[in-house]
Amino acid sequence: MRLIRLLLLPLFALSLAACGALREPEAPSAPLEAIPLELATAPAEAPTESPSATPAPVETTATEEPAAVVEAVAPTATTAAPAGEVRIYSISQEQSLVRFELGEDLRGVRTGVTGITDQIAGELALNLADLASAQVGVIQINARGLATDNNFRNRAIHNDILQTGPFEFITFTPTAINGLPAAAAPGDGVRFAITGDLTLRNITQPVTFDVTATAESPDTISGTAVATVNRGDFDLRIPSVPNVANVDEEVRLTIQFVANATS
Repeated sequence: MRLIRLLLLPLFALSLAACGALREPEAPSAPLEAIPLELATAPAEAPTESPSATPAPVETTATEEPAAVVEAVAPTATTAAPAGEVRIYSISQEQSLVRFELGEDLRGVRTGVTGITDQIAGELALNLADLASAQVGVIQINARGLATDNNFRNRAIHNDILQTGPFEFITFTPTAINGLPAAAAPGDGVRFAITGDLTLRNITQPVTFDVTATAESPDTISGTAVATVNRGDFDLRIPSVPNVANVDEEVRLTIQFVANATS
């Protein structure tokens, strides 16, 4: 039995080396910074009346007193702009994290796998009095920062599955925000959805995050965004290694974020 183990040990080491489990992954290349959000501007509205228009004269008679107040020009039928203005909020790495979760059989035991990183950056623009104008910029995650509770698994994730050497960043580019209320006040919680393009390695797929967020104060927004993706959609293949089997196809992605006002 001991001889068999000695003979199998080199094969085991070779299989680990082949799947990248023995190779140290690359570290983040630089501190992660948010891509500046370019605010969309609404086109200017055309004036409701010609600038050359002059008020009609007010007729009076000898038996009538002139009106005390006369409106020279009728008021326009526009709604007053919501109070406040759009402010930029930046995701705080010290207060935020990204997590992925899936299951696998490890040595015959069903095991939950969780990977976490705080390497996330992004900006959002909000006017709490007019949430229809809300915008979310590109969210970046440095995949080289992801870590589980197992170093062999970490190396396989970085070197083989996500290939974080050439593909350092995961990005989510929002394309639509749905379900926001008209307005919110500090302390209010809101639920909505953000749809966008998620890019892992060189593959991009549409993904929708369900978001729960709260305006903790006029200066701080916190929340959680959750989505479920299929590994196959991004061609994320699990290397064949001893003692690991039946890895889930579905992966749960969670972003817990705190964003602080910068303007």
